[in-house]
Amino acid sequence: MRAGISDLLVGAGLIVIVLMMVVPLPASWLSLLIALNIGFSLALLLSTTYLTDPLELSIFPSLLLIITLFRLALNVSATRLILLHGDAGVVVQKFGEVVVGGNPLVGFIMFLILALIQFLVITRGAERVAEVAARFTLDAMPGKQMAIDADLSAGIIDEAEARERRRKIQQEADFYGAMDGASKFVKGDAIAALVIIAINIVGGLIVGLWQKGMDIMGALQHYTLLTVGEGLSAQIPALLVSTSAGIMVTRAAAKDQLGQEIRLQLLGRSRPLMVAGGALLLMGLVPGLPTWPFLLLGAAFLLVAGQVLRAEKGREAQKPMEAIQPKEPTSPEEAASLVTVQPMEIELGYGLLPLAEGPSGGELMARIGSIRRHVARELGLILPLVRVRDNMELLPQEYRVRVRGVEVGRGEIYLDRFLAIDPGGLQDEFPGIPTREPAFGLPAMWIRKEDREGAEAAGYTVVDPASVMATHLMELVRRHAADLLTRQEVKAMLDVLREESPAVVDDIVPGTVSMTLLHRVLQNLLREQVPIRDLVTILETLAQVAGQNPDPEAATEAVRGALARQITARLPVEGGQLSVVALAPRAEEELAQALRGGDVPAERLQEIRKKTHEAIMAMRARGQRPVVLCSPGARLSLRRLIERQHGDVPVVAYHELAGDIQVKAVEVVD
Repeated sequence: MRAGISDLLVGAGLIVIVLMMVVPLPASWLSLLIALNIGFSLALLLSTTYLTDPLELSIFPSLLLIITLFRLALNVSATRLILLHGDAGVVVQKFGEVVVGGNPLVGFIMFLILALIQFLVITRGAERVAEVAARFTLDAMPGKQMAIDADLSAGIIDEAEARERRRKIQQEADFYGAMDGASKFVKGDAIAALVIIAINIVGGLIVGLWQKGMDIMGALQHYTLLTVGEGLSAQIPALLVSTSAGIMVTRAAAKDQLGQEIRLQLLGRSRPLMVAGGALLLMGLVPGLPTWPFLLLGAAFLLVAGQVLRAEKGREAQKPMEAIQPKEPTSPEEAASLVTVQPMEIELGYGLLPLAEGPSGGELMARIGSIRRHVARELGLILPLVRVRDNMELLPQEYRVRVRGVEVGRGEIYLDRFLAIDPGGLQDEFPGIPTREPAFGLPAMWIRKEDREGAEAAGYTVVDPASVMATHLMELVRRHAADLLTRQEVKAMLDVLREESPAVVDDIVPGTVSMTLLHRVLQNLLREQVPIRDLVTILETLAQVAGQNPDPEAATEAVRGALARQITARLPVEGGQLSVVALAPRAEEELAQALRGGDVPAERLQEIRKKTHEAIMAMRARGQRPVVLCSPGARLSLRRLIERQHGDVPVVAYHELAGDIQVKAVEVVD
């Protein structure tokens, strides 16, 4: 059916539903529409059981509203016919005569039971599940978006697939939000049904006595039977639709059709079936209880359990063969997967596996997500996919971190203890395991959980095991941010920037600034912990110096000057004043000369390195964070000179400081 015709039919159907409330319908038409309501509700129920993803029927909330409105229109039309003519068609009459045996009291009780089941059990439960699902879906959206960005940056998916995943996440949030609201319609329909049947009984009794001249028992029998028949013919489809809504919102984690999931998950284990069958057989042998129903069902349960047990043994028999004959790579793609280098890997000893276990990957994956957000805010780097796996070669409490396949750090944590870090000079000792904090090498001790309060009172910094590993991982990411930034991540950053500032990207990359130069400059900035979030400023600065054919180091120095505010923000400025290690003019001149390839004696450079080291250590001894300040021409040369000993110490040039900062030289290298 073409889109235009279907739109016209939907619009016409809505108009007809509204007209049904004000225009009288013949009894034969009403019977046909009631049958249509029952059939459509049944088809909707069966459709929900065959779904593998609730979004396959994303139109369900709108359908729920239309069906509810249609059912209310049928109630109004049936009420009009009952009160005017005492006849609402053959379907209503047969529901009153056949379904309840012509007994109005029994029919009324059945109607109340069905209405209470729908209102108190199915509708209320579906409403609560939809509300919780909508809330959890909205709360999980930022984490899902970050995961998509990480997969895109790592090259696991392309831009089209990332866009499709984002659209599906948004559609999922909209669906559960709409289901939360649509459940209120079903709840209101159940309440309206109870009110309508009460009005019909009272109204029918009044019409029969005053207008038809019937006796009270005849009027009560006739109109109550029709009212109950009309109520049942409407309540059964309402129950089917409510059940459909409940199935839709409770199948958020479905991977297959409902029937197959029941077969695999409920009937896929032999032990529960055996126990249930044995219990039924024992109940059949209890004196006073009926024997044959329990014995028959118990035998059926044991028969099914025997078939499931044979299937389980067959699967177990295949496992040793798979272990003895591991699958070998049969294609170049499979062989290539064995030598692929992951951007970042975390290997865990078997004692640390509980950190990575859980429905969402355990506490470790939650910490990695927090690290990813922190790194994005602090450095502007989208952390690529982090692979977590076990390694039986490690000690049980040991972990190891690799970047591009190379080990960059390892540590040891105890999940049943806390790490007490000595800030320096404390004399109190606690029974525990001496160690060093893995991120910064501070002296520490793994203490028992019951000693935590005592250690904190003594001045120790007490940290839980997961936080110890997270701090170490965060520090390793900072140190190796340049290695984690690949051309693929740079391209992803440009794609995001292109959506906001297309002119900047299209005019500069790759025409004016090559991707290679941009990649190298961004790596150089990250190597010295300079944020790269302001990509517009970086690109515009590179475009200005690109005509001079600069090397990446010279281009980086130019970009650093443009990022003075960002660099200053990361320095230990107190009260608008920055304490630094300054260089004497002669030392700066020699360093600048060495950078230009001049003939500077090696012993002079070593003397500058030694004096700078002493000045840095002097600042640290006074509890100050050291910063080295020099002229622009000497900065890069000095950075290379001291980075092995003091890679974490910022080396900045004069023009890289914001204009409102006052500089105080507490040490001078002369």
